[in-house]
Order: sequence, then structure tokens, then C-alpha cells
Amino acid sequence: MLTESLAAFISQAPEAPEETRQMLRLSMLDWAACGISGATEPVSRICREMVCEESGLGEASLFGTAERVPARGAALVNGATSHALDYDDTHFAHIGHPSVAVMPAALALAEGAGATGAALQEAALVGIEVSVRVGVWLGRSHYQTGFHQTGTAGAFGAAAAGARLFGFDARQSAAALGLVATRASGLKSQFGTMGKPYNAGLAAANGVEAVLLVAKGFVPNPEGLECAQGFGPTHAGEANDSALAGLGETWLFDGISHKFHACCHGLHATLEALGGMNRPAPEEVQAVEITTHPRWMTVCNQPAPETGLGAKFSYRMVAAMALSGVSTAALASYSAEMCADPALRALRDCVSVVADEALAETEARVRITLKDGTVLEAAHDLNAPMRLEDRAARLMAKAEALIGEDRTGALWALIEAAASPEAIGRALAP
Repeated sequence: MLTESLAAFISQAPEAPEETRQMLRLSMLDWAACGISGATEPVSRICREMVCEESGLGEASLFGTAERVPARGAALVNGATSHALDYDDTHFAHIGHPSVAVMPAALALAEGAGATGAALQEAALVGIEVSVRVGVWLGRSHYQTGFHQTGTAGAFGAAAAGARLFGFDARQSAAALGLVATRASGLKSQFGTMGKPYNAGLAAANGVEAVLLVAKGFVPNPEGLECAQGFGPTHAGEANDSALAGLGETWLFDGISHKFHACCHGLHATLEALGGMNRPAPEEVQAVEITTHPRWMTVCNQPAPETGLGAKFSYRMVAAMALSGVSTAALASYSAEMCADPALRALRDCVSVVADEALAETEARVRITLKDGTVLEAAHDLNAPMRLEDRAARLMAKAEALIGEDRTGALWALIEAAASPEAIGRALAP
């Protein structure tokens, strides 16, 4: 019943509440700012050069250039580029980055189809909801086995966004989901390399390809997601039927978590806890103990990183940075030079990381013991309620830090006005 239910939702989803749609607009701004800022990263340049060299129909826009390319290529480049900084949103229901998989696919297809801005936003919201629901259905065993939900569940979300945009009925929507099941991919073994953002690009491109083929009459097995030898059974899926609870009535998307630190989201609860306490001077610190959920021990617990990318996946390093007053929100803070700083290395070596299954994946506890015996403690849960206006203020400040105040203002004005996909696309170029 999974594909049948999701297909019905794609073709008939009701209008979401205004607060949900406002959250989508904020995620769109966040996605665009991360992509614009990440356009000069090596993985972005390499993917962009490959797609531009292939040439083809100039129907969709790219981060980093005014050149236009076919929709599938644009989705690949923009997905990889917007995830290149690892600064985009996360949904902890399945531990995936939905916007970088879905937004590029929705925008590329919307530009090619001449869709309205309102249709683009609606399709992106439906696609993200489907990606989260599929991710929940696949479950933690899928993630723990080594599959990257951004690339796997994200591909289904990208296909769902395209199906909604193209006005597919339930039968066609099921076909798009069934077909993308044979393309969805992405491994956690790529974490810490260019392969991680590439997974997001693959998800977006795979979704676009499936939708374009179905639109031309391609007939796959529409139950390729859940049938025997389908994607779920062959990819350690748990088949969690709870994934369908409230579908069409409640939006799991509302639980999206945005990054306010330029590192792995698994580190953010620790950084928020540190930010909420009266931090001591580094020279006063005897020991720091970070307690986290076991899930993160194999994801972002590099003990002694030597590169900026490695620092983004290191509890010990980011804690040392935060305690030393180094901005963990600034991209420039993550560098080989920072990792080699003697004072930071000394403080890093005072940090220990332990796991506690009693904690939620969104929680962390910090215990700092000072040389005079004083103990300081703090905790944070990323799922703690945040007022929409507070979230908007922090995301606006983040975007301004990434792309400047003027460009942020212009981009936000386009998104709020549901400007055409072509106008959004032009705003991504230099």
C-alpha cells in the first residue's frame, strides 16, 4: 500500500497550512544561499564543467554560471552544489537532507515546463514530504547498513516533486516512484569526500529522469519500491508502515531542522548546548565530556582531523573551536590551519565523546570540568520548539553571511512573491 498511498498523495495533496508553506519558503532561501555560496567548491566546479561540456537544451539554470543546460544535468549540478558545504537542512525522522535532493529537481523541471512559482513551491513541498515519508519507511536499519538517505529517499522525493509539477495522476505518480526505485543510490562511505554532495545531485537527477521518461509513456513496475526484490527489501528497508500515519493531514516536513553551524548536523546539539552556557576561558578547562546518541559515533566523531572537511565531522574539534571563541557558523573556520593550531589541538585533546542510547538522536549533553574542580553542565535537543520568527531571523542572518545582505534580500523577495522558476533560476547565477 506504500506506493499506492504516496501516489494518491502526490496527485491529490491538499494545500498545506500557511506556517508549513512559510517553512518551505525559508528552506528554499536556505537551499539557494548554500548553493550560491558553494558554487566555487571543487565538486561543484567539476560537476558543472561535465554537464556544460555535454551541452544540450538550454532549459534550466545552474549555480555558478549563467549557462543553461538540460533539466537532468541541472538537477545533478545544483544538488551537488547545494550540498557541497554541508550547510543545508536536515530531517532527523530519517536522517536525510531533503532540500538538496528535491529543490534542484523541482526547479529544473519547473523551468523547462514553464510552471508558475506557486506550482514550484507546491511541488517542492510535496516532494520533500514524500522523501521524509519514504525515509521513515526505510528506517534506521537502511541508514545504519550504509545507505545515505539523502541519495536514496531523496530520489523518491525528487520524483514526487516532478510528478506533482507535471500534473501526473496516481497511476503515473506510482510509475515515477517505481522507476526511480531502480535508480536511487547513495552510500555513507562517501562521507568526508566529494562523493557525499554528489549523492544529493544523483538523487535530484534520478528523480528528473524518472519523471521525464514516465511523461513519455515509459512503463516500469510501479511497485518497485516495496515489492519482492524491490528497493526496500534489497536495501535493508524496515517497511515501517507508521510512515503513512497522517499522510495528507499532517506534514512531517514541519519537523525540518536548519543548520546554524557549518558542520555535520550531528554536532549541532553539542554546539547549541555550548552556546547556551557561560563558557570558561580555554586555559581554565581540565576536561570536556560530550554525550551523544550512538548513531553519531560513526558519522561525526573524527578524533583528530587534519583538514577543514574533517573538522566538520569532529565533536572534539568543533568543541575546541567553540570554547576558544572560533565561529562554528563561519565557513572559513574549517581549515587545515585551524586543525593545526597548537592551542586548539591542546583543547581538542581534553575532549572525550561517549554514547548513551537513552538520548534522542537530536540531543547532546556537555559536561566541562575546570582545573579548580568546578563542573559546568548544559544540554540541548534540536527538536526543542523554535518560533517561526526566530528561525527566520537566524536563517536570514545565515544567508546574509553566506551571500551578502543585498543578494539575500533580493532572493527572499522573489521567494516570498512566488516568482517564476526562471526568475529564481537567474538569481542563482553569479
